[in-house]
Amino acid sequence: MKNMNLMIKQAQQMQKKMQEMQQKSESLEIEGSSGGGMVKATVNGKGQLVTVKIDQSIVSKDDIEMLEDLIVAAFNDAKNKVDTQVNQEMASITGGMNIPGLKLPF
Repeated sequence: MKNMNLMIKQAQQMQKKMQEMQQKSESLEIEGSSGGGMVKATVNGKGQLVTVKIDQSIVSKDDIEMLEDLIVAAFNDAKNKVDTQVNQEMASITGGMNIPGLKLPF
């Protein structure tokens, strides 16, 4: 019975840490870039695009398609960085266990 109580206590501690990590990840903002830093995108822990910054030197009405591609690439770079960081933090909490039904980032 002591083992069961210990397991329950450990599960409660893990749940608390996971809730804290979720709150922390929601306030997270990470920047990604493309085009050698000429386009930068900031994504929050929820995977939402927060800001886009574009270097004036690449703004040309003749090359809108390139600019659109750079924005997508910068967003994807930032989103991948958010996903990686959140997954690393979750792995440190769960000890690398894969918990069914738990999908991150939130």
